[in-house]
Amino acid sequence: MSTDNLLRQPHPRIIDLKVEGMTCASCVGRVERKLGKIEGVEATVNLPLESARVSVPDGVTDEQILQAVDSAGYKAHLVRPAGASRASGGTRDTAAHDGGAGHSGAGDRSGSAHAGHETSGMDHSGEDHMEHGGTAAALRPRLILAAVLTVPVFLVSMIPALQFNNWGWFAALLTLPVVTWSAWPFHRAAAINARHLASTMDTLVSLGVIASYLFSLGTLLADPSLTAHAGMTDMQGMADGGHANLYFEVAAVVVTFLLLGRYLEANAKARAGDALKALLSLGAKDATVLRDGAEVRVPAQDLVAGDVIVVRPGEKIATDGIVTDGHSAVDASLITGESVPVEVGPGDSVTGATVNTSGRLLVTATRVGSETTLAQMGRLVSDAQSGKAPIARLADRISAVFVPIVLGVAVLTFVLWMVISGDLQAAFTAAVAVLVIACPCALGLATPVGLLTGTGRGAQLGILIKGPQVLEDTRTVDTIVLDKTGTVTDGRLSVVRTLTLEPTFDDAELLQLAGSVEAAGEHPIAVAIAAAAQEAVTGGALTPVTGFDSAPGGGVRGTVNGRAVVAGRPGWLEENGVVLSEDVRTWLRAEQEAGSTAVLVAVDGRAAGIISLRDNIKPGSVAAIARLRALGLRPVLLTGDNAVVAARVADAVGIAPEDVLADVRPEGKVEAVKRFQAEGATVAMAGDGVNDAPALAQADLGIAMGSGTDVAIEAADLTVMGNDLGQVATAIELSRRTLGTIKTNLFWAFFYNAVGIPVAALGLLNPMIAGAAMAASSVLVVGNSLRLRNFGKQHA
Repeated sequence: MSTDNLLRQPHPRIIDLKVEGMTCASCVGRVERKLGKIEGVEATVNLPLESARVSVPDGVTDEQILQAVDSAGYKAHLVRPAGASRASGGTRDTAAHDGGAGHSGAGDRSGSAHAGHETSGMDHSGEDHMEHGGTAAALRPRLILAAVLTVPVFLVSMIPALQFNNWGWFAALLTLPVVTWSAWPFHRAAAINARHLASTMDTLVSLGVIASYLFSLGTLLADPSLTAHAGMTDMQGMADGGHANLYFEVAAVVVTFLLLGRYLEANAKARAGDALKALLSLGAKDATVLRDGAEVRVPAQDLVAGDVIVVRPGEKIATDGIVTDGHSAVDASLITGESVPVEVGPGDSVTGATVNTSGRLLVTATRVGSETTLAQMGRLVSDAQSGKAPIARLADRISAVFVPIVLGVAVLTFVLWMVISGDLQAAFTAAVAVLVIACPCALGLATPVGLLTGTGRGAQLGILIKGPQVLEDTRTVDTIVLDKTGTVTDGRLSVVRTLTLEPTFDDAELLQLAGSVEAAGEHPIAVAIAAAAQEAVTGGALTPVTGFDSAPGGGVRGTVNGRAVVAGRPGWLEENGVVLSEDVRTWLRAEQEAGSTAVLVAVDGRAAGIISLRDNIKPGSVAAIARLRALGLRPVLLTGDNAVVAARVADAVGIAPEDVLADVRPEGKVEAVKRFQAEGATVAMAGDGVNDAPALAQADLGIAMGSGTDVAIEAADLTVMGNDLGQVATAIELSRRTLGTIKTNLFWAFFYNAVGIPVAALGLLNPMIAGAAMAASSVLVVGNSLRLRNFGKQHA
């Protein structure tokens, strides 16, 4: 297919772009405005992901879209050539379209029927879409050089005892690489913006740094005697501001701190795609396929619909399919979040990437590649991330007005001084003083220092906050959706009740007999019963079983101390000659309706009792949900488990019945979050499983429990490393406190500018005072941020 045909699509489409060079909210606005000028085009630009999702009507080519972004001063390239399938009608392009950016990788690695050229192409686009690590890597050496050179410049400039003969030239020499090479990202952004008659915070930084350095250098060249003597200046110099006119340290410090903030932001953005990568790694890499009666090991990506796959105990199921032979218990927690494995047999559906825990299965593949459930989950994660509204930091939003005003004031100051006094030196000094006093050192520190202190304290408390936008989200959240398994409950089965049906047995004896047989099994239910029996036996040693046998999906049997013991489902007991009375079945139904997993136990051919297991509520869940309510949040329980279990858990922890959503699959969790958002709620989601990752990404605030999967952690905005729901409440409290601190920092930074700029414009502020005022504002910001180090100590 020719490039021209690919660019001219016959139908409306959605395309994804990677946009390079955006640094603040005004950049986002400029790209959206440029794209919006094309008739029928609608664009949503995501700053953290450096991406744009564009709705393109008929008659508009991809080339026009790319040119529009280029005309705004940024570089863009296609990530998802949406509509390619319609253009070509070919199988390969259809797969590429279905997989999408990053999604195609999901389908490809989960088992695609189309390898070869498609594989490399889709993997490449996925990496382009999600990799932002190059930005941080490029900033790191600039930041290191700036920090190394700034320290001696600052010390020699601010401490007279360290000054030596002609120290000004030493400061000028060390500062030069900082204000040129290290500050190059700011200068480059400012130049691009200037070319398009626009300005951002980078413009002010660039001008302030350049003006600070050039003015200092010009002053030093005009009067080399300013630093001719160690720690001394002449009285005339002091009257005019003395060596304070040399504020090389101001330029160096501004560059270093702002580079630090930019580096931290780049690192946060670099993690945006990790959730999708972690999800893709869950798929099986290989599969055993029956071909002509022989078992053949093939890569999972080579599977096609109709292949018969052999899945042995402990293996991952390579793709979605239907069981054609065998019985087993499949760990489907990846999809459902339920802690109890699902019993499957002929005719039952199974999902790729779930784990076969016991019997051998033959599975006929029904969906492969980008059609699998795993690939669809990958799309959900990526789409939710890409679809988030552009996040504009507070400083960036204010800078849209602040920067042009400062530039205008500086120009106006120069012009008025020239008109009134005709003194070029005085006019230039006043104009530069405006830029220096306005140079956003405190403003640049306000967010990164507050964030560093807050996140540092959070790390000590086991809480990871991924970026400034997370703090804004916590302030507005009013609804928190809680996954049940692993979040509210501990996610592990345990025996909660032993019910004897025969008077000749007591509970302890029944549990020990069942535990001895189950100890030879590997099913999670068997493990839980055996563990409970070992705890009940003095010394923890169970009686060895002989004649052990098991049936996947049925149960186990064996002989313990000469007694025939059978444990499992009703059908398994009946197969072994055990007659179940209506009373026994009634007791069994009662346990199941109470939200328990019930196992029947028969001894010597008679039903002897029932062992009930449950996924227990975490000890701190009740108190944690009360704290969340106190924070003004509405807790909602969302689970893939059945309604009976969900209702029991909700009642125990204090969640209203109307706020319980049960039997919900991963795509249903995303829809539930979207539904709350459509109703006007700002939604936080807390979860720990792979099945929670799409909903975590969709939520306004995703909170992952650290005991869960890497996928959930990477999809979330905020992670609590412990296993206690109370940490979620603490995390929200810390985030809100950190946001409040940053807002206070920003207020004082702008207040300092609001007072300092007019004073500088009137010529009443010499460089020495300007530098001192800037340092004072920075100290105030840092001191205010450091108060966060005491957060939570009152509860320690």
